[in-house]
Amino acid sequence: MPSTNKKPAASSKPAAPEPLRFAHPFFSSQPAAPGAATSPHGATMLDHIATTLGPVPPTRGDGTFTLADVIGQTGAKAIEATGRITLHVAGDTGVPEGDRETRQVSVADAMTRDYDPASPATSPAFFLHAGDVIYGGSADAYLTEYYRPNMHYPGKIVAIPGNHDGESAAKLKAFQDNFCATKQAVPAIAGSIFRETMNQPGVYWCLDAPFVQIVGLYSNNAENPGAISGGAAGTGQKTWLVQTLKKIKAQRDHGTKKALFFVTHHPPYSSGGHTGSTQMLADIDDACTQAGIRPTAHFSGHAHSIQRYVRTVALGGKNVEIPYIVTGCGGHGGQTIAPSPGVAGANPFYAFGYVGWGYTRVDVTAHDFTIKSFGVDWTKITEIDTVTYKI
Repeated sequence: MPSTNKKPAASSKPAAPEPLRFAHPFFSSQPAAPGAATSPHGATMLDHIATTLGPVPPTRGDGTFTLADVIGQTGAKAIEATGRITLHVAGDTGVPEGDRETRQVSVADAMTRDYDPASPATSPAFFLHAGDVIYGGSADAYLTEYYRPNMHYPGKIVAIPGNHDGESAAKLKAFQDNFCATKQAVPAIAGSIFRETMNQPGVYWCLDAPFVQIVGLYSNNAENPGAISGGAAGTGQKTWLVQTLKKIKAQRDHGTKKALFFVTHHPPYSSGGHTGSTQMLADIDDACTQAGIRPTAHFSGHAHSIQRYVRTVALGGKNVEIPYIVTGCGGHGGQTIAPSPGVAGANPFYAFGYVGWGYTRVDVTAHDFTIKSFGVDWTKITEIDTVTYKI
């Protein structure tokens, strides 16, 4: 009698994908290689954030304001007369938990030491905040995480929202109330602390100052990666970016050449804590290509460390070097990063990394700019990285 045990036909159904080793696709025991794809599952993450991005509120007017709008015409002219402008840059200052708030205050106090009441023109023009001003769940956090920790810092503060600043419609509105007011005025939430709101035109903007133009972009509310357009975020911000860069390019073509800084919350490159946002960078690169211009430096936060990358790009028939600075440890800090610089010849080249708390200071003249980063260990301030570039 013939056997009835027949070999089953091969199934045409593809095998189920192997489950991820970790719940977070970017987590690894080794930092991500600079500029590499975020992970083999990166497309899954991008699909996920496309459904969670928030709409980007439009900016007022053409989105441009000046240093005189921030510190007054007299102050702006006095700074210009010195032949130099100084900026503080840091992100991720807002900290609601316990003794970490003291770290936030120690960084703010360290930056305060750069101010000389007897020489306001040579003191920093303002603090450029790279986002995550607050982490608390409501607008009430602005008192404990922003106004109170900065009550001794004498400079004005210009900011872009980080992912935590935009993680709900209410928090994004609170950011706008505190940084995008129509005029500078002390808000009720500041109580007895005299710090006025900022009057920037929106959550993305272009600040025209002596010797430098700064383009601030909102990289939206996802934990990773950042995005300046797409999904619910729309295309308005990128369209504005292209138009703004074309105007700057036209100014340069007619002889007005300044340093051009970009600032986003999410870093284009990072070797720890948070990975780089390659999709966001591709969007920015596309806008730069359309306008025929490149930034002279790019600053970001999000990763709670200080890192410096150097990227070589072609522009006008020659290769130019662009520094990408992560400075996201103004309150949160100590996040693990790759312990040593990258391989020589890599593009981008991972040039420097620091684990701890701190901030960055940038000095800009008509001819060059110097980026200095400082580590802050409570009351001890240490210069940890310095580099100068020609404009």
